[in-house]
Amino acid sequence: MKYINEINKRRTFAIISHPDAGKTTLTEKLLLFGGAIQTAGAVKSNKIKKHATSDFMEIERQRGISVATSVMSFEYKGILINLLDTPGHKDFAEDTYRTLTAVDSVILVIDSVNGVEAQTRRLMEVCRMRDTPVIVFINKMDRDGRNRFDLLEEIEKELKISLHPMTWPINSGKDFKGVYNLFDKNLLLFTANTKASEEDSISFNDLTQRLLDDRIGEKDAEILREDVELIEGVYGELNEEGYLEGKIAPVFFGSAINNFGVKEMLDTFIRIAPTPRSRETSTRVVNVEEDKFSGFVFKIHANLDPKHRDRIAFLRVCSGKFERNKYFHHVRLDKDIRFSNPYTFLAREKDVIEQAFPGDVVGLFDTGNFKIGDTLTEGEDFYFTGIPSFSPEIFKEVINKDPMKTKQLEKGLLQLTDEGVAQLFTQHGGNKKIIGCVGELQFEVIQYRLLHEYGASLQFNSVPFYKACWITSSDPKKLQDFIRFKPANIAEDKDGHLVYLAQSEWFLNTERANNPGIEFNFTSEIHKN
Repeated sequence: MKYINEINKRRTFAIISHPDAGKTTLTEKLLLFGGAIQTAGAVKSNKIKKHATSDFMEIERQRGISVATSVMSFEYKGILINLLDTPGHKDFAEDTYRTLTAVDSVILVIDSVNGVEAQTRRLMEVCRMRDTPVIVFINKMDRDGRNRFDLLEEIEKELKISLHPMTWPINSGKDFKGVYNLFDKNLLLFTANTKASEEDSISFNDLTQRLLDDRIGEKDAEILREDVELIEGVYGELNEEGYLEGKIAPVFFGSAINNFGVKEMLDTFIRIAPTPRSRETSTRVVNVEEDKFSGFVFKIHANLDPKHRDRIAFLRVCSGKFERNKYFHHVRLDKDIRFSNPYTFLAREKDVIEQAFPGDVVGLFDTGNFKIGDTLTEGEDFYFTGIPSFSPEIFKEVINKDPMKTKQLEKGLLQLTDEGVAQLFTQHGGNKKIIGCVGELQFEVIQYRLLHEYGASLQFNSVPFYKACWITSSDPKKLQDFIRFKPANIAEDKDGHLVYLAQSEWFLNTERANNPGIEFNFTSEIHKN
């Protein structure tokens, strides 16, 4: 209980969305409010050579997409906010799913023009698995989009979550005039290409006031009055308990690129978003208010700074106090290690910290001790559960184009696959290396990073595999026989575990039927490796 004040000060959340919904832009605007940055970088503009603060890697800056989760900490109105910006691209969904295990709530960005998209559905499924509280930000209201009532209906139906409007838009596209804040009872007026300021906000305790007609026109004033009456009649007060249980999502309308409607959402977020929560482990529930430290690694990033060959493990603090230079117990390795330079982040900017509390994300300089899912404690042995790993869907053989750089290639492959964006398999009894990914873009990123960060050049050749299955058996002889008869399909993952690479669903089903003594597993439990 001695850290309760620190716990209550913290909010740790992720921003999630389908690609191009405006997630990285929204991230920047939140950082501007927190005073963490002074100017926003234009993510897609070629005229402005600044880039999005939260986009780590060169390939992200070139393509204008986020492919690695970045962590940013800032203060706003006395609250310490830990914000995790996630990749929107579907090929990096695995990184996003893992990030969602490290946060206590999410902000879901939806494009008002496109509505609910494929990636939005998948991300919400992960949130529902954990009952994660969700706030919805409907972005790009300054573009011609869907009818607002139709949009709410679509979101509720597609994402299976009840919504509660907190602000309400006046028109959209070129006719967009602003939003009415249903909670604070004030009107925020929109002017294209200018930032919202205090002068643009007008308080309205009573929408029947003539001033409303003067500011937005009689027709729009009448529509707003009818809309607000309908919304207040249907939704009433926000059920904050329902929000914390992940059943009700407060909704805000705005335009992130114009920094419009963002502050209203941020003010509500710090008021209602959950403080750090207690968490399940392999042996018991770890209470967030416990005095003893515990935390887990949910992401590893190599070469954060290309000038230095560094590897950073991202650790979420779950209980107690993390301290610089103090020895902590690494459960999987069963050894005690200490960290002389733990970091907090503002994207690529790192600050050494002395201590961290539940909800904080700490960057640990890693010499190869960590894997995703690893747990640190003050001596107790347990693992934090629920960190997903997926069987890859696309497989390619690694062909080294420069034999003089074999060492660099092998080191790069090991480090990049440690980050969790891909899995590395080596043919059993041979040297053939196969990379397995969830999506095609990951191969492009791996190829680019190997060349630019390790000086290793390679090409990928497609191999005809459909699924990777981890194989185990209580009968060692049966396992050995299976390996002997299927050498072309047997590989080892980077931890030495045996994997069967199936050419098709038919082959997989046949082998399972013919080998009842062997277990074929579609996931490898990350934290038990």
